[in-house]
Amino acid sequence: MRAATAKKPGRSSRAAALTAGLRRCAVPLALLALWQTSVGLSWISTRSIPSPTQILLAFWELTASGELAVHLLVSLGRVSAGLAIGVSAGTVCALVAGLSKRGEDALDALLQMLRTLPHLALVPLFILWFGIGEAPKIALVALGSAFPIYLNLFAGIRTVDAKVVEAVSTLGLTRRELIALVILPGALPSFLTGLRYALGVAWLSLVVGEQINASSGIGYLAMTARDFLRTDVIIVALIVYAILGLLADLIVRVIERSALAWRPAFIKE
Repeated sequence: MRAATAKKPGRSSRAAALTAGLRRCAVPLALLALWQTSVGLSWISTRSIPSPTQILLAFWELTASGELAVHLLVSLGRVSAGLAIGVSAGTVCALVAGLSKRGEDALDALLQMLRTLPHLALVPLFILWFGIGEAPKIALVALGSAFPIYLNLFAGIRTVDAKVVEAVSTLGLTRRELIALVILPGALPSFLTGLRYALGVAWLSLVVGEQINASSGIGYLAMTARDFLRTDVIIVALIVYAILGLLADLIVRVIERSALAWRPAFIKE
């Protein structure tokens, strides 16, 4: 009897999770059905919006031919290189400005002005400076991803609890030890939040960058599809961008759960 009663809560929790999952899927599935029906009844022209089945067929064709994988690898290479540069630059600037008043005076105003510049306005300059190869595409990704890191890490450093810093200072720690053992761990949640934003901005920047004389990449695939009026391929490219952004965010969340296990919010019941 005890074993039977012990299983009931588990079953009820699984049933509740299944019900919640069905509720979440209900609206998207209903919209997909309405979309397919509208196109099938010619309420919507397939030249402007293809049906879900057409999009799935285009996705299958691109996958089977290997074309999607080639463009995907190129885009991943560009965004990885840009992210590495942008995250590194944003982290260094945030540390300099966050840990030093002189550093803040030297960097903050300049970076605040730069972050308001639209990417499209910088494209002509980047072409003049870096040419029309891979450099301007990577530079756009790096520039876009640097600012979320800088803003969030800077705020994280400045908002570390002053009482904790004061209490730890009584232990006789040097400034370097204080930064390494207290300030940086305290600012880590803000850094990871900035990293999540940076990943999203990186993919948006790549969309702009891959319009600069590109011969490969997901953005190039979409631009080529536009020339041939292949709206199904364009939507496939957009879906790929969305999935990549979601996967990147999930990876950061996994890192966050591991790195921030010491926080009360991450303690399991």
